[in-house]
Amino acid sequence: MRPVRSSLLCRLLPAPLSLALRSLVLVLLCITPRCQAVQAENVTVLEGGTAQISCRLQNYDGSIVVIQNPRRQTLFFNGTRALKDDRFQMVLFTPRLVRITLTNVSVYDEGGYFCQLYTDATHHQVATLSVLVPPETPTVEVKQEAVEGGEVELTCVSPRSKPAATLRWIRNSREIPGVVSQQDNGKTFSVSSTIRIPVERKDNGAALSCEAFHPALGSGQKRIRHYRLDVYFAPTVRIVPPSGILREGDSLSLTCSVTGNPLPRNIQWSKINDTLPERAEISGPNLQISRLSQSHNGTYLCQAQNNYGRAADHYTLLVYDNVSLTSTVPPTPSTTQPITSYPATPTLLTSSFVPDPKDPGAVVETHSAVPYAVIGGVLALLVFTVICVLIVTIWCSVRQKGSYLTHEASGLDEHGEVQEAFLNGNDASQGKKEYLL
Repeated sequence: MRPVRSSLLCRLLPAPLSLALRSLVLVLLCITPRCQAVQAENVTVLEGGTAQISCRLQNYDGSIVVIQNPRRQTLFFNGTRALKDDRFQMVLFTPRLVRITLTNVSVYDEGGYFCQLYTDATHHQVATLSVLVPPETPTVEVKQEAVEGGEVELTCVSPRSKPAATLRWIRNSREIPGVVSQQDNGKTFSVSSTIRIPVERKDNGAALSCEAFHPALGSGQKRIRHYRLDVYFAPTVRIVPPSGILREGDSLSLTCSVTGNPLPRNIQWSKINDTLPERAEISGPNLQISRLSQSHNGTYLCQAQNNYGRAADHYTLLVYDNVSLTSTVPPTPSTTQPITSYPATPTLLTSSFVPDPKDPGAVVETHSAVPYAVIGGVLALLVFTVICVLIVTIWCSVRQKGSYLTHEASGLDEHGEVQEAFLNGNDASQGKKEYLL
């Protein structure tokens, strides 16, 4: 029985069979040394990378080998360049393997590359080149500014990838579901994910991130865009008061602590119902007044505003009299300063000097105070005693005057009896005698 010619066997293969199946059938049927075949390998490469397209030959006998691009333009003819594209290079041509390289691959190079072997019948295989386009770091778009008490809309955009990238929003290690949209740009895809979240003042500076996943990045790899919320809100104002009591001659220093977004640039100091003292110095948020006096008493106001509101705070200044006793310390080997006492409430002061236990060379003035309440009590007692004495004196005087009037009335009665006896012709002496008896 005569052997079947390989070319005839190849012609007998049905055309609708897939390329892989036809290659398998060719390998099984080509049992004679004269049967030739070609195989191609599919390639996947990242955009901008280098692709290697290989054509494997079986039982090659020097027949013509042609490699064509997806547009069926001949790249190489038996190892000779046919298309003027320096990105294609023939790197290997042997009886078993033909290999070319394509540098700086783009999505427009994608498609099937033909490996053709011309014998009695033409054999060809297709090497499919797939190009992956990894996403760049996504961008975050803000539709409108975030204002305290409102909502902010954030959109994460991956403008170009192949296949389409997967996007997700993350805040505090938790995913925030977003509305995903995808657009086909022909060879690549653009993807976006939009979220809407309510914002408060405390959310200013909160960290969010948009993550993009893609097969071209490898397992577990991702592109991340970090974003911090910028929440606008009205300012708050607080005056930091000085510590202790202020007295005449002291210096006043006030600091106006202001917050807000945006931070107010202009901070205004004023005095309610009056102008600022001549010695007042303003330096940004600070107000200083040297050598205080009671004329500086009053309410001082700090105000600040931005595009979202206005705020103010006030401080009431009360300067006390500089009532003090200063003692002169005798010279000692160590330098000491006279110590002055500033009472906070009116008191009667007495002073004495005692050694300071912390510094034997210093003399410290001590004070004992007698409250005015004690003095007032003593004075009240004295006034009460005087009033009592006056009452007794007046009572005694009234009683003595009443006794005198009674005796005077008795004398008048006796005088009337004598006069009556004289008129009646009686002896005056006798009448008198009788009267006297």
